[in-house]
Amino acid sequence: MATLAARPLDTLADFPAIPKDWAYLDTAATAQKPLPVIDAIMRAYGETYATVHRGVYQRSADMTLAYEAGRRRVAQFIGAPSADEIIFVRGATEAINLVASSWGGTHLRRGDRILLSTLEHHSNIVPWQLLRDRTGIEIDVAPLTEDGRIDLEAVEVMLTPAHKLVAFAHVSNVLGSILDARRAVDLAHAVGAKVLLDGCQAVPRLAVDVAEIDCDFYAFSGHKLYGPTGIGVLWARAEILDSMPPWQGGGAMIDKVSFARTTYAPPPARFEAGTPHIVGVLGLHAAIDYVDSIGLEAIHAHETALVRQTRDALGQLNSVRLFGPEDSAGIVSFAMEGVHPHDIGTILDEERVAIRAGHHCAQPLMEHLGVSATARASFGVYNGENDVASLVRGLERVARIFG
Repeated sequence: MATLAARPLDTLADFPAIPKDWAYLDTAATAQKPLPVIDAIMRAYGETYATVHRGVYQRSADMTLAYEAGRRRVAQFIGAPSADEIIFVRGATEAINLVASSWGGTHLRRGDRILLSTLEHHSNIVPWQLLRDRTGIEIDVAPLTEDGRIDLEAVEVMLTPAHKLVAFAHVSNVLGSILDARRAVDLAHAVGAKVLLDGCQAVPRLAVDVAEIDCDFYAFSGHKLYGPTGIGVLWARAEILDSMPPWQGGGAMIDKVSFARTTYAPPPARFEAGTPHIVGVLGLHAAIDYVDSIGLEAIHAHETALVRQTRDALGQLNSVRLFGPEDSAGIVSFAMEGVHPHDIGTILDEERVAIRAGHHCAQPLMEHLGVSATARASFGVYNGENDVASLVRGLERVARIFG
């Protein structure tokens, strides 16, 4: 069994919402918030709050500078060539819906095809189905390898010039499997397709460089990156954003309005109608700074060690079936023979262990795995081997209860 210090990143004290006797293993759903993020939010609401982009008074000007500094920080974090390519949204769900509605509604026609994969989150399935129902496009689904990765060999065979978009998860929210993103992009571009990557589970764990990956769209949510809820990011190439019409209408996204005609601001303002989540952007900025202060390489190594330890321990329990690859990124999904995952989650909660139980917004993947639901333990910077031990003890109790 892999061994490591109980809290090798020594970050637990940064997370006031995690008591020392509580094993929080649901980071893939939402990460707990460190003090620097909480402090940034409290300071913004309690000391420096004002609107942005509109006020001529000093505090508004200062808040605008802070808000736009957050945009530049996000661009730097994911390797975007320009901050003007960063669109603030409520989360990855809204980002994907924006692309489907604006880019897809403008550029896709009946007979065009989109390629998804079996492991996608519902947020990367349903928007494309809604677009299909409106436009008559077709959706194809790439299979998985035996260990739960998107099968890029099959993708290469499936892709045709009719495919205009490939939309894949960079890291699976159920299996933790990591996509070879650059290879997927190269395969798609070879037939002229654009690529959208759902980076929700990737950005908290892996160094992401959209320029190096060479994708066309990248989406993620702030709350999985130790930031606030209600804030997310869509990155897209400047020339693509220029070709996209507004998705929502209102203040801030206009150039000139009359009852006869309205002209629109250039990106990113064109896609940020209304008063934005100002404090959310400041909290996201603080979260990125926090993650960078630890280092994504260290975070990934830490979570990989916890995954290895967990899989080794659960592999000793005869009633447990593990899903996904051995080297999954921070996520371990499993099932226990004869026990519904909701019962597992309930009993573990009594043992002060918090996991996720259900279909994880990935029902097609559940069908592929031959289960209705799984139990999922997912790790963050605040977890250590004590949490793994608590999980194992809890599962041993589950096994005793259910015989």
